[in-house]
Amino acid sequence: MREWNELFMANYGTPRLTLVSGSGNKVIDSQGNEYLDFLGGIATNILGHAHPAIIEAVTKQIGELTHVSNFYAHPKGLQLAEELQQLVGVTSARTFFCNSGAEANEAALKISRLTGRKRIVAFTNSFHGRTMGALSMTGQSSKRAPFLPLIPDIKFLPFGDDRALKRGITKRTAMVIVEPIQGEAGVILPPQGFLRKIRERCDETGTLMTVDEVQTGMGRTGEWFGYQREGIIPDIITLAKGLGGGLPLGATIGIGKAAGLFQAGSHGSTFGGNPTSAAAALAAIRVLREENFLKRVRLLGERLKTDGSSIAGVREVRGEGLLIGIELEAANAQAVAQALEQRKVLVNAANPSTIRIAPALVTSGVDVERFLGCLEESVGQVR
Repeated sequence: MREWNELFMANYGTPRLTLVSGSGNKVIDSQGNEYLDFLGGIATNILGHAHPAIIEAVTKQIGELTHVSNFYAHPKGLQLAEELQQLVGVTSARTFFCNSGAEANEAALKISRLTGRKRIVAFTNSFHGRTMGALSMTGQSSKRAPFLPLIPDIKFLPFGDDRALKRGITKRTAMVIVEPIQGEAGVILPPQGFLRKIRERCDETGTLMTVDEVQTGMGRTGEWFGYQREGIIPDIITLAKGLGGGLPLGATIGIGKAAGLFQAGSHGSTFGGNPTSAAAALAAIRVLREENFLKRVRLLGERLKTDGSSIAGVREVRGEGLLIGIELEAANAQAVAQALEQRKVLVNAANPSTIRIAPALVTSGVDVERFLGCLEESVGQVR
């Protein structure tokens, strides 16, 4: 794509497709070809493309009030913060709005510094963003190495190893940051009870527990938040991706003592929580609240895991809801992704052996059936 290379920096490589329109979980490229979008903007388009509720909410809002600075309140921001407080289920929850997951995690990092402690615990293979603070907490050396030196005093513990928690988290630790499911690493789930054991150790040491729900939040796993399956309450929750229903929006939610650490002037964001993105988020939440919506997400996820695991050449299918990692027997994920693209299905090769899918939550059983058929053909083609 000559135009791309002449206009953009090379950080994304050169895309093979130019997408021009979409509806639901279908997209159309510049040549008129239709694709089944099983990546969803990397877990962002939770209601798919051009959802009527999002269109109506954004159109109405942009005709009333597009943007105000954070010197002033606006109704949609207040309503959205109240909705998030209700979803968290704790009246002490307080929200800071930003634009992305990296920004939400940067805010969590700054909150942790206000405890008077400096040390951070994160986990191997984690991903928390590409800004310098978020990257410092990202446990992937290939992403970190070109930008050293990063923020000091960050320790990486083995993800899922609860035996490492006692020695790794101490009374000098300001914050532990953890993903309920490591999406960027290939949809890696910790053992049941791991988050609860982090919560217990943080309580013992007076450490803030931050749960990075950027990929797992807003119904993606079949629950509003991925941590809820453990029955815990974090001190900080970070959100983005699906929160805005496809528009740029992130949030850092502080609970209890963490809610009161930011004071006037501590932090800010020009565009964070703007009326237009907040309107889209409220519309998305209204749709997700519909009866049995999240239950259907859980059922589709179980079908993908059960039926996908029976495909020859697939070693394992793991995940929760519609965040799924398909572990292949061979390190040919990129070739399988390209074969799926030839069959007009879009996915992501998260690593050499893993296909990641995160389709819109409006995905149907028919879409799942088509995907599984194309996956079986594609794996068979490149074996």
